[in-house]
Amino acid sequence: MIHPFEPIFDSNSRILILGTFPSVKSREQNFYYGHPQNRFWKVLAAVFGDEVPETVQTKKAFLLKHNTALWDVIASCEITGSSDSSIKNAVPNDIAKILKAADIRQIFCNGSKAFDLYQKFLPELNVDAKKLPSTSPANAAWTLEKLIAEWRIIAL
Repeated sequence: MIHPFEPIFDSNSRILILGTFPSVKSREQNFYYGHPQNRFWKVLAAVFGDEVPETVQTKKAFLLKHNTALWDVIASCEITGSSDSSIKNAVPNDIAKILKAADIRQIFCNGSKAFDLYQKFLPELNVDAKKLPSTSPANAAWTLEKLIAEWRIIAL
């Protein structure tokens, strides 16, 4: 499966958030973190003290307003449903193109799998990434409040 979305960034982006690969629901909605139970947009809205964006256009505008780039580590892979643990034959995205176009000061990975894949595939970037707890509904051990507290580190 080929990653269906372009990265979101501009020259003002200062942080980069990387996931693994879009879920089935995200692919259906044609944008990142489209599953209604994924807490990504709620967490970011709380961290930045802003309204939760609802549409693809408002989500893009939200990210750019907050100097945040968004993409996934994986450009293509074999995946069963939405399960990160089923990812096989992964090929990484060209994350360097964002780093060349924007003054990215920190990279954050949404969950352990994104962090592990970043470490495995992109060591040549020489940019350390910080692992944050996944906003996925599968990460039920983390309440919304705990996620927000951990994710506050992204606010520059």
